[in-house]
Amino acid sequence: MAAPKSFTNLVNNLSILPGVGEKTAERYVYSLFEKEDEEVENLAQSLVDFKKNIKLCSNCGCLTDDDFCDICSDKTRDKSTICIVEDSKNVFFIEKTKKYSGYYHVLNGLISPIDGKNPEDLNISSLMKRIDENLKEIIIALNPSIEGEVTSLYIQKLLEKKNIKVSRLSYGIPMGGDIEY
Repeated sequence: MAAPKSFTNLVNNLSILPGVGEKTAERYVYSLFEKEDEEVENLAQSLVDFKKNIKLCSNCGCLTDDDFCDICSDKTRDKSTICIVEDSKNVFFIEKTKKYSGYYHVLNGLISPIDGKNPEDLNISSLMKRIDENLKEIIIALNPSIEGEVTSLYIQKLLEKKNIKVSRLSYGIPMGGDIEY
């Protein structure tokens, strides 16, 4: 017997998420079936609200509900440093450590010609506009992958003539590793 169309449709839609294969999606669908209607409606509404309201911060490129993210809006942060990361997920991981108090700049990707990602496809030009006399250090916190290294070198080249200290994360992260871990 074939599964109902609604079941199959939901499995297919959940399978678009990273790390969610067909079996995991089926488990999610069975779980959703057992939930109260209100819980499922809240989930559906939060997905719609997320897609409708989320945008990139006008300043740093991080995910936000407003024009400026909470970090860029926080005037108590250290104006002398900017930490460059690949995506918003990395901002949230670094913030969880409570060890960094500067600002961020989110590239929203890495240079990868194979994937069709060139420097102009990244949030690099707005980084250059953020450089002013208050900025003393830029920390490049990209994953130690081939794409991360290429992007880091590209940014370092752009910053060569600026009077700014450029730092990189320690190489304790293994090649191919992820900042998340």
